[in-house]
Amino acid sequence: MKPTLLILAAGMGSRYGGLKQLDAMGPSGEVVLDYSVFDAIRAGFGKVVFVIRRDFEELFRTQIGSKYAGRIEVDYAFQDLNDLPAGFSVPEGRTKPWGTAHALLAAASVVNEPFLMINADDFYGQDAFKKIAADLTQPRPNDGKSHWSMVGFYLKNTLSEHGSVSRGVCQCDANGMLDTVTEMTKIFKHGAGAENREVEGAYVPLTGDEVVSMNFFGFTPDIFTHLRQAFTAFLAERGTELKSECYVPAEVNALIHAGKADVRVLETTGKWFGVTYPEDKAEVVASIRALIDAGEYPQSLWG
Repeated sequence: MKPTLLILAAGMGSRYGGLKQLDAMGPSGEVVLDYSVFDAIRAGFGKVVFVIRRDFEELFRTQIGSKYAGRIEVDYAFQDLNDLPAGFSVPEGRTKPWGTAHALLAAASVVNEPFLMINADDFYGQDAFKKIAADLTQPRPNDGKSHWSMVGFYLKNTLSEHGSVSRGVCQCDANGMLDTVTEMTKIFKHGAGAENREVEGAYVPLTGDEVVSMNFFGFTPDIFTHLRQAFTAFLAERGTELKSECYVPAEVNALIHAGKADVRVLETTGKWFGVTYPEDKAEVVASIRALIDAGEYPQSLWG
C-alpha cells in the first residue's frame, strides 16, 4: 500500500503576516508545499491530504489542489475550532486553533494507510522523503505497540538568520529510537552553533549538530486512537483556556514514555528551509534556485 502525504495547512502564519502557504517561492510560481508534493510523488506516495480551514477552501482548491490533477490523488480535511468531543465546547472568546493534534485528528476519516505528516510552509528536501517512504512501506511488528518514525534534521541546517526559532531537540537511544524531545523555544544562531535563550542569563550553548524534529513524522493510522484519548484529556485539563494548544510532538513523547509507542529516528544531512519571518523569503527563494541549478529539481515542477 502506497503511503499518504498529510499536509497541515490550516494556519495563517502569525509571525510571517499572511497566508504564506500560497506565497510563491519557486521560479515558475511554485509555493513551498509544491516541492513537498513533488518529492512525495517521486518517492512513491499515492495520495496527498490537505488539512485546511473551510474559509479558504475554494482558494486553496483553485490555486493548489488543481495543479496535481492526474499526478497524485488529492483529498481534503477541515480543521474546525468547534469540532470537539462530546461534552466539550469552545470557551467564550477563544479564536485560536487547538493545535497540531487537533489538526491531525481532522483527517482521521480520510487516511487509512501509513502516512507522513508535515507542515505546509516547510521545505524538507528529497532525501527526507526517500527515507521516510522506505520506512513507511516496511511491515510493523504486531506486538500491541505503535511503531512510528521521523526524519531528524541537524539543528545547524534549520536556523534562521532573522530571529529565534523553536525546535524539538531529540535524544535517541543506542538503537536510534527516540527517547525524548526537549522543546526549546528561543534558539538563535550563534557563531558556528546556536544558543537557546529562553532563560535570561542562563543561555544554553548548542553545537548545531543536535538532531531536531521538524514535524516530519511517519505514522500508522493507530495514531488517531491515541490522539483522541490525548486530546480529550487535554480538553479536560486545559480546555477553558483561550490559547492552549495540543501538539503532536508532545503527545508522541508522552506515548513513548508510557510504553505505548516507539519512534525510529532517520537522520538527514539535507537542509530545511522555512519562512518563519518575512525576511526569510529571499533566502528560501535563493536556496531553491541553487537546488534547481544543481539539477535536483526542474525549472518548472508542473510544466
